[in-house]
Amino acid sequence: MNLTSFYIAFHDPIWVVVLSVALFFPVRQLIWVLYVRKKQKSQSTVSDDEKKELKKRAAFTSVLLSIVFSYIYVSQVFN
Repeated sequence: MNLTSFYIAFHDPIWVVVLSVALFFPVRQLIWVLYVRKKQKSQSTVSDDEKKELKKRAAFTSVLLSIVFSYIYVSQVFN
């Protein structure tokens, strides 16, 4: 198999994965900060255990958002 034909066959999935990874960390941080601020409004302080739990929730949400937005971007820009 030629490398060019491999690239053409997997062009879109490669870019979706690359863009998803690039988006994951800033999106996770942004969502986590929003979760923590929302929690601070209802109670004065947020414990470290609650912050860890909120970070897990933010990671799950950011994985979904990153994959969806990178797929939409790649399908619109490259096709």
